[in-house]
Amino acid sequence: MAKQSFLGKVAKFFRQVKAELKKVNWPNREELSKNTLVVIVTIIAMIVFIGVVDFLLSNLITPLIM
Repeated sequence: MAKQSFLGKVAKFFRQVKAELKKVNWPNREELSKNTLVVIVTIIAMIVFIGVVDFLLSNLITPLIM
């Protein structure tokens, strides 16, 4: 089998990428909106949780080291 040139390999790579992107099941606008809302709500919940844990731990540990 003949060796491919560097440019031939790059071209083959992009052809394969294009073929794979055609197989992707892209979400519609409604699915995208719902998923985005889920991500935002999850991030806000994690921020609140970490903030509360940080506040509680800092109030428990600060008196011990003072």
